[in-house]
Parts: sequence; C-alpha cells; structure tokens
Amino acid sequence: MAEGAAEAPAESGGGGDSGASAPERGVAPIKPQYLTTKEQFHEFLEARGQEKPSQETEAGDPGGNDLVEPEAKRIRLEDGQTGEAAEPGEQPQVQKRARGQNKGRPHVKPTHYDNNRLCPSLVQESAAKCFFGDRCRFLHDVGRYLETKPSDLGPRCVLFETFGRCPYGVTCRFAGAHLGPDGQNLVREEWVRAPPVRNGLDKALQQLLRKRKVRFERAEQALRQLSRDRVPGPSPAAAVPEVTGAESAPGQDSGDTQQALPGPDAGALPSGPVWTRGPLTDEDVVRLRPCEKRKLDIHGKLYLAPLTTCGNLPFRRICKRFGADVTCGEMAVCTNLLQGQTSEWALLRRHQCEDVFGVQLEGAFPDTMTKCAELLNRTIEVDFVDINVGCPIDLVYKKGGGCALMNRSAKFQQIVRGMNQVLDVPLTVKIRTGVQERVNLAHRLLPELRDWGAALVTLHGRSREQRYTKLADWQYIEQCVTAASPMPLFGNGDILSYEDANRAMQTGVAGIMIARGALLKPWLFTEIKEQRHWDISSSERLAILQDFTRYGLEHWGSDTQGVEKTRRFLLEWLSFLCRYVPVGLLERLPQRINERPPYYLGRDYLETLMASQKAADWIRISEMLLGPVPPNFVFLPKHKANAYK
Repeated sequence: MAEGAAEAPAESGGGGDSGASAPERGVAPIKPQYLTTKEQFHEFLEARGQEKPSQETEAGDPGGNDLVEPEAKRIRLEDGQTGEAAEPGEQPQVQKRARGQNKGRPHVKPTHYDNNRLCPSLVQESAAKCFFGDRCRFLHDVGRYLETKPSDLGPRCVLFETFGRCPYGVTCRFAGAHLGPDGQNLVREEWVRAPPVRNGLDKALQQLLRKRKVRFERAEQALRQLSRDRVPGPSPAAAVPEVTGAESAPGQDSGDTQQALPGPDAGALPSGPVWTRGPLTDEDVVRLRPCEKRKLDIHGKLYLAPLTTCGNLPFRRICKRFGADVTCGEMAVCTNLLQGQTSEWALLRRHQCEDVFGVQLEGAFPDTMTKCAELLNRTIEVDFVDINVGCPIDLVYKKGGGCALMNRSAKFQQIVRGMNQVLDVPLTVKIRTGVQERVNLAHRLLPELRDWGAALVTLHGRSREQRYTKLADWQYIEQCVTAASPMPLFGNGDILSYEDANRAMQTGVAGIMIARGALLKPWLFTEIKEQRHWDISSSERLAILQDFTRYGLEHWGSDTQGVEKTRRFLLEWLSFLCRYVPVGLLERLPQRINERPPYYLGRDYLETLMASQKAADWIRISEMLLGPVPPNFVFLPKHKANAYK
C-alpha cells in the first residue's frame, strides 16, 4: 500500500552500494554504514539462523521476494510439465496453461484439522453421550488421539493462567500445564472467570436467523416511510426491494411464526403489524428521538481504522495499550450477518479494554443494511455504527457497495436515513474523495450526509482509482472541513509520525484516523501523544509480538486450529511490520509512509530479521513465538506484495 512506487518490485529500491551519494526517490534514507546488498543481507540471515532455509525458499525466485509455494505448483508453472516423470525417450507433454489467475494456487483450507480429531463431547467432558452416536466422524478414544497428537508447544497455557480453566482440555497444545495424572482437565476454582469479550452470537438467535424467522418491524416501517417520501431516483417500487428470505411482507403469513429481535427492551416492540390505525401505541415514546440519541464525542481523539484481516481483536488490544482512543471492528458484510454466519459475527466481538468501540457494515441496498442495523442495535453493545463507503476492491464495488455508493446517491440516502431511524447509537460514514482520480465527490456529499443524519464522517484523502499509489490529498480534506461543518470530519491518510499528525490537525479536522501507520508501528499512538520519536529496540518489538500471540491464543483458542490461526494473522501483520525502519538507522526523521526500506543490516540479528521481506523469515519469527510450523502449513498473504502496498 505504498504511495508512488506501490507496485515496484523490491529489487528496484535501494539495496545497492552503500556509498550512494543521493538517496533514491521513494526509498527511506538510511545511514550508509547500515546499507548492504540483497545478497549480503540474506547471507547474513542464513549464517546466523538456527536452521537452514526451507526447500521451497531455496528453489524460489533468486530475487528473494517470492512467496513460499508448494513444490507441485512451482514445477507446473516454471517447467510447464506435470509432476509425473516421462518415460525414457518419450517427449514430455506440455500441460495446457489454464486461463485466468491463480489456477495453480493451492487450496489452503485447513481440512487436516478434522483428521484424528477428538469428539467435542469428550473435549468438554460432557456427561451426555455423543449427539451423533454411531454416525459421529470424530474419535472417541482418548488414548488413540494422544498417540497422534503433536507434542506440546510449551509448559504454560495462556487460557489456564488467565481464566483458571482451559476449555480445550486434552486437545490444547499446552495441555501439560493443566492435565492431572489421569489425564483429567484441572481447574483452579479461585481463578475461574468469564472471558472479557462481548458481542458474541447467541445460538438461539443464530437458529432464528438461519431459519429466517426474525422480524424486522422497525426496519420495515422505516423502509416504507422512505418509499412514501419518494426519494429522487428510482421509483418507490424499486426503492424498497421485494422482501424475500429473511423476512415476510407485512400483512402476510409466511407459514412459520417469526419472532421479534431479542434485547433489553424487546417487549417494547409492537407485536402486531407495524402499519397501525385506530388504537394509539407507545412506539413513539419508547423509541429514542433524534435529539435523544447517544452522543459521540471523540473530538481530537486518535481513531484506529477498521483494518480488514489485520484489524482483529488481538491487534486492537495492542493498539489500545499504546494509546488508541477509538477502535472499530473489521468490515462486516450485512448479508452474512443476517444469515447468522459465525465467522462474520466474530468480527463484531469487543474486548473490555475497548471503551469507545464501533462496528463497520458493508452493503449495497437499503433493506439489508437497515435490517442489519436493527439486528445489531438489539443484540450487541457498540458506541457507534459505521457505513463503509470507501472499500475500493472489485468484489464489493461491482455489487454496488463500498465506493460505488458515492455514485448511487438515491440508494446511499435511503441507507443512511433508514439505518439512522432504527439505531439508538450514532451513525458514522467513511468515504473517499471520489471514484475517479480527478473527479472529487466528497465536498458535495458531506452536506447531504449531514442532513441525512450522519453524526460523523471520516474522509480518506484518495479516490478509488488511486488506491494507495498517490499521497493523500490533505488540501482537499481541508476544503471538505468547511463543507461538512458543523458535522465533525475526521481525516485519514499517510500518518506515520507525530509530525504528520500535527500537520493533519492543522487542516481543521476534528480528529485523525490511523490505518497503515498502526500496522507499521502500533506504538505510533504513543509517539503522537508524547510528541516524540521512539527508537524502539528489537527486543521490545519482539515483546509486542509475544503479547499479540498471547492475545491471539485467548481469542482464537489454544488447540491446533487456534494456534495456526494465531500464526496466520501474525504472519499477515509481519508482512507490514517489515516496512518499519528503526529511528536510529535513519539519516533524517521521520520515515515517510511512501518510502520503502532498502536492504540494510540492523544493529543486531533480530532487528535485521524483522526487516526481511521474505515469507520464510516471517515464518521463522513465528516459530520463535509459537513453535515449529506443521509440515502441511502453507502461508500465502492476502495481498501479493504486502510489504509495498
């Protein structure tokens, strides 16, 4: 996600001779005594490493920036042959190349977790028999399971030490810390406490969502009102899509009895049709009026952006410890939430340390977004709900969501007005400058968003076409502050030091949102609040990673699946952390976010290892924290060149 030279390969940037007179544009200015060549850099790491590089790394691209790929894929792509050996004298058959991208990409879905997996009824020490009986595909023999279980990764279990009990029992990869002499799971009664995480998905609600038995009465009423108001754009019949699946139209019976959403004041929801005539209801008294809504006062605070993949709960805990004031969950797709998908609801979970916390929703249509807002309003605890109108990826844009809403003003207005009517918490919006590079739309949308009911807007200073290949336009953000007034406007883009934050605040914004800067150095919040540059040591950075793994085991679990999920998200984060250049190595301060680091040797081996842009070295760091990787572990970052995006 770097600006200017985002897609440039690593070889083009600076690891040249240490005696270069003028620094190359787009390359971080490192002191000459630390510069080195790419060959010397990797030779140094291999000479000091405890183990030889893996076979995949040695056979990879000599440039040193390729990702670790399975042998079968390399043979197929590089040699153009199948994996089978040809007979002597026989002409090898060249495999026809498949059209499209990533046809040879391996399937990394962790199906191996189901091999020799112990039945959950035994893991949870349930007195009842297995629910599936003879049809159960899991093991019921603990002794056989222990024969194939890998050795423990350490003598201490994070869950046992934190909560007094490990729910994973014998399947925990640190089970030796809490297993008795007979294999029973030990419990420290005086330490037992519930995990401090909220906003989980209730099983009963999940069943109702999957069976489409949940009523969204406030949302349906808001949608009908919007259609009667005849918002400019499509006809009223098209403005409210036909109710299908998750809800039935008013006045019609779907055959199955639908239930109102649970919540603290669920009894206040009307039990009959929303379209009432005659008898007077107390709905207008129970529901909060706009002037009575909770206020979102975050003026001047540091806002951690909702970061897809890397902005998970353990990472947010790290940023909270370093001074982040406001946090927001990863982007959640509203249709997946309405279907009760466990993986999507996991993005809404909130730790007790997150005192000001919001969730971000993505959707393209007023009906699904309004109903999802009502669902979250009744079931989870948040301080605000954010609408994603800045996502640039094609998967979202081509469906009409993300940045596409900036060109669909009628739908955009219905979404904001509808969600604002059903929410008891403030509604915020995150937008970009526009869709095309030289066609800015934000200054026209901001006054409308203020009138539609948005409590706060965050403006990312780039268009969709720019992605991250240009610097953020803070001059335009300064112009938009006046257009949005008196509604508060937060600015976002290219903040990697306290100097960048000070310049951003001089534009008149109400506050700043930090995204990639937090990925490169999560202690950026401390630097901004203390107005200093922190020359953090490699051991201190490793301690941060140790805290992340501990938080990850608490969040994702300490069994094999939880350990590998923690490792995967750690590696995703390391693909950004390698871009950080220590303060003591720079010729001038501060490092800019569009400057990629050249090859350099740090002040110690660990600092050099953390600067590597090879996935094999990221895996080596993960082995320091989580033990050796399993033989079938494959890591492919979500972004092909994370270190430079």
